[in-house]
Amino acid sequence: MNQVYILVAEDDADDRFLMETAFAEKGYTEQLAFVENGVELMEFLHNVEANANGHNMMPGFILLDLNMPKKDGREVLKELKENHRFRKIPVIIFTTTKNEHEISRCYELGANTYIVKPVGFEALLQTIDSIHSYWLNIARIPG
Repeated sequence: MNQVYILVAEDDADDRFLMETAFAEKGYTEQLAFVENGVELMEFLHNVEANANGHNMMPGFILLDLNMPKKDGREVLKELKENHRFRKIPVIIFTTTKNEHEISRCYELGANTYIVKPVGFEALLQTIDSIHSYWLNIARIPG
C-alpha cells in the first residue's frame, strides 16, 4: 500500500506554516507536499507521475488556494479536471474568497469542495480535522 500524501498549493508562507502546524498538532502522519503556485503544482504532479513506476503516487487530495501567482487556482483546477490522469484527485478549494460567483465557477470547473479559510488557529484545526476525516476516511475515490 502506498503512503498517502496531501498536496497543498498555497503562496503565503504564514498560511503554509499554519497548515503544517495544524496537521502536526492533530497527529496526522500523511506527508504534506507544498507548492507555491499553479505552475509548481502541475510540475509536481507530472514529476510524481513520471517517477511512479506503475504505482499510484497521486495525492489523497489537493488543497488549492485560488489567488496565487504565475497560474492561479482557477486555471489549475480547469487543467486538473481536463487531464484524464489527474481528474480523479479530489480538489478542495481552500481560499479567502467568499464571492458566490467564484464559488459557482469553481464547482463548474470541477472542484470537489469549496471551503473559505477559517479565521483563527482553533477553527483551522477543526476544519483540517473535518477535511482529513472526510476525504481520507469516509469518501471513496475511484482508483
